[in-house]
Amino acid sequence: MFTFVSGNLALDFAGTAKARTGTFDDALDAPAALADWLVAAELLDRAPDCDAATFDRAVRLREAAYRMAIAVSQGKPVAEVDRRLVNECAKGELPAISLRLNGTIARSGTPDAALTAIARSAIELLGSAAVIKECGRPECTRLYVDASRGGTRRWCDMTICGNRVKSAAFRARHAE
Repeated sequence: MFTFVSGNLALDFAGTAKARTGTFDDALDAPAALADWLVAAELLDRAPDCDAATFDRAVRLREAAYRMAIAVSQGKPVAEVDRRLVNECAKGELPAISLRLNGTIARSGTPDAALTAIARSAIELLGSAAVIKECGRPECTRLYVDASRGGTRRWCDMTICGNRVKSAAFRARHAE
C-alpha cells in the first residue's frame, strides 16, 4: 500500500501524494491512513488514534516538506511559511524506542511525536548537501535522494517508474 523508495523519511511522507499533476493520487485520505502510514514507516509499533486536527497538521507538514524539497532541488529559497511550519513541528517530543528482550526495537508515542520525527528528517535533509530529484516519469511526482554514483538516478523506483518508462520506450521503438 505504501512505498518507501526516496531514501528519506520526510520525502517518503511527501510521496504519499503519488501524483500531483492531473489526478491527485493521495494515499493519506483519512486519519486512519495516517495511522497506518506511521506504522508502515516504523515510527510507531501500533496504529495510534489520529484525530482530525492531527491529520490536518500531518497534511500541512507533508505539503510544506514537499514544497521545500522542490525549492531546494531547483536551487530556490524555501518559503518562509513552510520553513516556520516544519521548524515548529520539529520542536516536539520524539517517539520512544527501547530494546526488547528478543533484540527487536519497540517504538511508541503519539502521532505528534511521529510528526516531529518526520519534520526533523526534513530539516536534516534540507540542511544537508544531499541531491534531491523528482522522478523522471511524467505522471509521478515523487521526490528522492540521489545517492547514486555520478548522480545518475532517474526514477523514484526502478521496479515501478523506471520499468514503466523503459517498457513504454521499448513499445514505442518497436511500434514504428
